[in-house]
Amino acid sequence: MPKHAPFQRATDAPALPTHIIKFILYCLARFRGLMLLMLLLETGQAVGSILVPYAIKAIMDGVAHSTGGSVLDNLRAPLLLLAGLNLAEILFSRASGAVLIVMGPRLRQRTTKTLYAYLQYHAPRYFGGHFAGALAHRISETAMSVNHTVWSVLCDFWPILITFAVSTTLLLNVNQGLGLLVAGWVFAYVSLSYWLATRCQPYAQSYAATRSQVNGKMVDSVTNILNAKLFARLKFERDYLDGFLETEVQAARRTFWYMERVRWFQFIAAALLKVGTIYYALTLWDSGVIGVGDFTMSVGLALLIISDARNLTRRFLEFFEYVGNIANGLDTIVQAHEIVDVPNALPLKVTQGRIEFRKVCFAYEANRPVFNDLSIVIEPGQRVGLVGFSGSGKSTFVGLMLRNFEPQSGQILIDGMDIQQVLQDSLHDQVSLIPQDPSLFHRSLKENIGYGRLDADDDAIQAAAKLAHADDFIQQIPEGYASLVGERGVKLSGGQRQRIAIARVMLKDAPILILDEATSSLDSVTEKTIQENLDRAMGCKTVIAIAHRLSTIAHLDRILVFDQGRIVEDGGHEQLLAQHGFYYRLWTMQAGGFLPDAAEGDLG
Repeated sequence: MPKHAPFQRATDAPALPTHIIKFILYCLARFRGLMLLMLLLETGQAVGSILVPYAIKAIMDGVAHSTGGSVLDNLRAPLLLLAGLNLAEILFSRASGAVLIVMGPRLRQRTTKTLYAYLQYHAPRYFGGHFAGALAHRISETAMSVNHTVWSVLCDFWPILITFAVSTTLLLNVNQGLGLLVAGWVFAYVSLSYWLATRCQPYAQSYAATRSQVNGKMVDSVTNILNAKLFARLKFERDYLDGFLETEVQAARRTFWYMERVRWFQFIAAALLKVGTIYYALTLWDSGVIGVGDFTMSVGLALLIISDARNLTRRFLEFFEYVGNIANGLDTIVQAHEIVDVPNALPLKVTQGRIEFRKVCFAYEANRPVFNDLSIVIEPGQRVGLVGFSGSGKSTFVGLMLRNFEPQSGQILIDGMDIQQVLQDSLHDQVSLIPQDPSLFHRSLKENIGYGRLDADDDAIQAAAKLAHADDFIQQIPEGYASLVGERGVKLSGGQRQRIAIARVMLKDAPILILDEATSSLDSVTEKTIQENLDRAMGCKTVIAIAHRLSTIAHLDRILVFDQGRIVEDGGHEQLLAQHGFYYRLWTMQAGGFLPDAAEGDLG
């Protein structure tokens, strides 16, 4: 995508903001009532907590001025106030906790769902540049950080703000100088804490990004652990991961050392307030300006402020770490979608299966063109093979047809409809692909085959499996069709995975079929049988088959020979052989039935 292209978003993707605050508000949109309720409950809890020293002041004043009678009788009102405040604190805090339990998991669920929904609409090129594990980790960490950020504001910053405001008001009523002392300390402390925390944000963001990278590397290594064993590279993998783990350690240390310096500030500032408040209150009491109750309340309030202030500094640091996590998540996931449906895009209805490339120009990079004014027509129901050396353009041809990439100019039409003007889902619904290296879900065999048609019953699934010669090996597995295949199908052999992929596509029964070395992992006997079934399944479909083994496409209606992004020959197998041209040379130079990776000498 050009560097200065406007930000575009898939029509069906959530309209996620890229700004942190707007993103958090977007996630909270459905929880406004619960948010307001939590705000009120946290206010009640904070007021109940901070007024406890005021109740103690009333008790101390009552004791000091008691002139006779039962002390408990004289102190009934302040004692009831103390009990009421403690009860209110308990009720408000636990009610707030209940709301959090109701709201918290739902908020995380909503954030995860929206991020995943947005991620789904990125183009294949995006996923090729990111670790799957790192993306999953980023979604999870972002969702968790949204929750923690909201709780920090509601359950930490807001109550602390109430505490500081009420405390300062009470102290100003006791003595203006004492109130101004504490108010000045609070203002300076909060300002410096916020400033220090903002300076910590880059460290926290770097640490979060490093954790995601390490997580992605770990998942990649675990996914390929069989390769590591086959190449005796277990120690190499440990050493490889150690390098990234060491990077994470260094990022963590930078973050934690900065936090430690902030804690030095916190403890020194708290000590100054504690000593200063007690000393000033003592001088006021000694001079008779305040009474013993006021002195007790002042000390109690100072200690509560110090306790909350320490939490404030820690919460600021955590808050900016959460904000950093969200920022990294948005930077990674909420990027412009490369390929989107145009406004008012129409569904593609394939009635014939005619495919046309009309003056298509495409390049992965500006200085590396693949196709230049490529024009070709594949007639309805034709079965066409694509051959050529690696890098000649065969896979790009198919990728453009599937809209994995967008041409820089020209059109690709199916039954006369420009595929850039149709809904992508409708395009993919009308085209089936059997890839060379199929990927399966870590779900049951039944679910993997049934993915081709979600409403298919057991009989239809088994029929497709029989056509793909998968039913025999499935029946031999103890759990049969209910057996889980493992991540990416690792519990199955390559040939078994390919047969499941073939069954899935046969069940889908789309009018256009693309085969990318669809039987390359099969033995020759099974391949011959499945090929016959595929030929029957092709019926009136338009078929495009990429082949490195030319014998697998020799029987097709037509063969397109690619070389360096050009179609250099076009015709049937016998016709092309008779021309003694490029295809003839490919056919004669095959080793074991396969094409070499590159030409030996000039192939013209």
